[in-house]
Amino acid sequence: QVHLVESGGALVQVGGSLKLSCVASGRSFDGWASGWFRLAPGKVREFVAAIDSGHSTYYGDVAKGRFTISRDDAKNTMYLTLNSLRPEDTAIYYCAVSRAGNSIGDIVQAPPVNLAWGQGTQVTVSV
Repeated sequence: QVHLVESGGALVQVGGSLKLSCVASGRSFDGWASGWFRLAPGKVREFVAAIDSGHSTYYGDVAKGRFTISRDDAKNTMYLTLNSLRPEDTAIYYCAVSRAGNSIGDIVQAPPVNLAWGQGTQVTVSV
């Protein structure tokens, strides 16, 4: 059973940058699709970015041009680099890994129960 732990969330000013990390234990990221989602107060969960087993990437509209997803399978760690942060990026950021798939669709279109989730890390962007 995979266990995911996120870190790196913080309070930053508008225009700042952060690098979030997600460490997997119990099972490697290698061979599986994984990604990042976020949940802001009063909003539904939002897809941010995904990476497949071949390290191809796909981004949600909120991330395009500003965020970068990457993964180091040897370290069982996935990253999300956030640049040019805006107040509307304030949210809890969750990492997730597919329980059974290795493609982008196994993250973007998967029912939540098909993913293993971390506990989240808070990102707050201040004016």
